Amino acid sequence: MYSINEISVSFTNNSASELIGRYVKPFLHKDNKYNDVIIVCIGTDRCIGDCLGPLVGTMLKEKNFPINVYGTVEDPIHAVNLSKKLYNIKQKHPNAFIIAIDASLGEKESIGSIQIRKGPIYPGKGVGKKLQSVGDLSIIGIVNDGKSSNGFALHNVRLSFIMDLAKSIVTGLTKAL
Repeated sequence: MYSINEISVSFTNNSASELIGRYVKPFLHKDNKYNDVIIVCIGTDRCIGDCLGPLVGTMLKEKNFPINVYGTVEDPIHAVNLSKKLYNIKQKHPNAFIIAIDASLGEKESIGSIQIRKGPIYPGKGVGKKLQSVGDLSIIGIVNDGKSSNGFALHNVRLSFIMDLAKSIVTGLTKAL
């Protein structure tokens, strides 16, 4: 799926990182209309299904990604510290364009898709939490079925699957540069 405002691509698609890179590229380059671009990776390392954001943040930092990245496995941004972390980020980068990255629950047929759209992420929405929105551009990885009634949808996810999603996003962001 490809439109002006959003894309959705399976991480198994051989062109996934290319599509991600092409979509994100205009937002990363210095000739865009934003003076400052940052990446905020949301999630926790205490739950495999919710560690996509921190894994992406860690991988980007390990690659010395030249854009400020917040939210890693070592220093995650999650439901408990979200408000404080965002306040500090906004103090440091008051007019930044924020690319937010997070895991999400979705439709069963969307599991494994990486969705990018203009607009914020609503962290915790899939598990009934009401947290502040984050970002001007959203990158989400659909990690499991949101209609699962057992309450363990984020806990019943393979780490290798999350790693593969994270690698696709990181490769796409790297290609965007």
